[in-house]
Amino acid sequence: MAVGAIGGAERPGQVAMAEAVTEAIDTGTHVAVQAGTGTGKSLAYLVPALRHAVATGNTVVVATATIALQRQLIDRDLPRLAVALAPRLGVEPSFAILKGRRNYLCLNRQRGGIADDPAFSDTLFDPSDTISPLGRQVKRLHEWAEETSTGDRDELVPGVSEAAWRQVSVSAQECIGAARCAYGQQCFAEKAREAAGMAHVVVTNHALLAIDATSEIDVLPEHDVVIVDEAHDLVDRVTSAVAGEVSGNALDLAGRRTARIIDTKDEKSAAAEKLREAGNALTIDLEDVQPGRMDVLPETLGATLASIREAAGSCAEQVRAVSKRMEDEPQQQSAIRMTLASLDELGATAGRILDTYTVPVTARDDVVWLDRPAGDDSRRPPSLRIAPLEVGGLLRERLFRSRTVALTSATLVLGGSFTPLAIQWGLPASGSGDDEIPWHGIDVGSPFDHARSGILYVARKLPAPGRDGLPEQYLAELTELIDAAGGRTLGLFSSMRAAVQAAEALRDRIGYPLLCQGDDVTAQLVKEFAASEETCLFGTLSLWQGVDVPGSALQLVVIDRIPFPRPDDPLSSARQRAVESRGGNGFMTVAASQAALLLAQGAGRLLRTMTDRGVVAVLDPRLVTARYGDFLRKSLPPFWTTTDPALVRAALRRLASATPATSASPAASATSDTE
Repeated sequence: MAVGAIGGAERPGQVAMAEAVTEAIDTGTHVAVQAGTGTGKSLAYLVPALRHAVATGNTVVVATATIALQRQLIDRDLPRLAVALAPRLGVEPSFAILKGRRNYLCLNRQRGGIADDPAFSDTLFDPSDTISPLGRQVKRLHEWAEETSTGDRDELVPGVSEAAWRQVSVSAQECIGAARCAYGQQCFAEKAREAAGMAHVVVTNHALLAIDATSEIDVLPEHDVVIVDEAHDLVDRVTSAVAGEVSGNALDLAGRRTARIIDTKDEKSAAAEKLREAGNALTIDLEDVQPGRMDVLPETLGATLASIREAAGSCAEQVRAVSKRMEDEPQQQSAIRMTLASLDELGATAGRILDTYTVPVTARDDVVWLDRPAGDDSRRPPSLRIAPLEVGGLLRERLFRSRTVALTSATLVLGGSFTPLAIQWGLPASGSGDDEIPWHGIDVGSPFDHARSGILYVARKLPAPGRDGLPEQYLAELTELIDAAGGRTLGLFSSMRAAVQAAEALRDRIGYPLLCQGDDVTAQLVKEFAASEETCLFGTLSLWQGVDVPGSALQLVVIDRIPFPRPDDPLSSARQRAVESRGGNGFMTVAASQAALLLAQGAGRLLRTMTDRGVVAVLDPRLVTARYGDFLRKSLPPFWTTTDPALVRAALRRLASATPATSASPAASATSDTE
């Protein structure tokens, strides 16, 4: 079935991708497809997916990393395809979107199913407060609850804070179940699950895909094919989904919730008090621990974690006993389920941390670290975190062995090979299919002529970056580049500190408006940046992967340094050490691969349409002077490359002079690559 007949003029890369996905589905062989921006990826995988679903009656799951792509698929691509394919398939294909339960409004909680007691609010929110920002947001949520037909948080525009949303939502563990709930027949989450169960294609996110694959509970409908879009983000999203956390505040809250359920007029819960005491002890213990990875567990902290595990288990046992006596009281069950969810999670996390230290460092499956928030997050309490060292084995056994998977993104080839990401996903290093998991990779290219449309400039004459902020030479080079471009610059920095430093220094040097991430919400900053050609925007990680500004408003992307992970990053440093313990090159396998992925994503911000032109300027000379530079450059789009600053400035001036002063970018969004 030709995709061009469905979506207009065929593009060679789109056809090649559609054929590769079709073959994978038909043969049960996994495929990884790198397809540049503008290829039309969504159409290329949706047509074979819908054909398969209708022909077999089996559901196909499409998992994405971003809300924006989910909305594009549900609101634009799938409705058009369903109508266009109906005559060919003999039926109009159906589709649905499914998210985790926490993403839907819970009518039971919103309408008072959980008592308005501080013990049942993570923010100690006072429901009568309609003056504070939080109070106004919650009031707005209650008004929206009377209007919404989906209860989907993402349909609430503008959005609300996490603290406000938690007042009207519950997790899957906290839900009392439709059969017990007074609002079970109206439940938004259950309606979404029912719709997904009848759909040919279900759109979801990486996190829910991970939960479905790793838990014993089926949260997604039965399916035999998975399409993973934005697959470059899959490992990080799965890691986050199976990570754990324990803090003194969380333990204190769980203890107060427990006491409210168990305490009577004549007797107080000793277990609840012990849990709160353990929370206080944890807070004190963590004051003596340095933030970062913890290879050794202090003896006192180990004793505290053992107390937490024991107290959480005792509390859960008592709460379950109360639950049996109150099975016919739905409102009480709601509070009980919420309490049990937090107790089980805290106890399991404490036990998981303790178990980690029962084996030698080189044999551990998990990494433990202390997270001590700083800066704007310093009000958050310190917490112990734990996450898997690798998720490839989990994906291998729970995803790739049971279903056919097609993975796609504009950035899957690192250093000229699919192998670095394939290993992280748990696939064999080569596509030979050993261990009965056959796969292959295909790069269908890009519709852009990168060598004619863009220049990669590496500032070879600058000094290597240091740890003390941006050197003056970097600021001077950045000033000259922006002046030559006439603004029109997206500055991507490896840290927020560097972005702020550059913004503060250059506002007095350049004659163009300069926005910096943190001045406003990111989406608004991107909109302002795209609306005025002379405006510059500086920022950090979310801009590296999340900005789509086509047109002449963006003609210069500046990257301050190669985005290697911080040496003290808990997960990256532990993963490097694990690779080295097996005789591999930890730096190239972990740090260089991560940097290559981000560099490619950052450079991908430049060309968004066929008529875009511009320069990607990397201020870090190591891209051409270091031994690993070749690996990194092979991960980038094939721009024409130079180290001549005069040539680049002249090219930027020509571009600026050729652009009408009144034109602006036709559209912009804070999204990842979607086509």
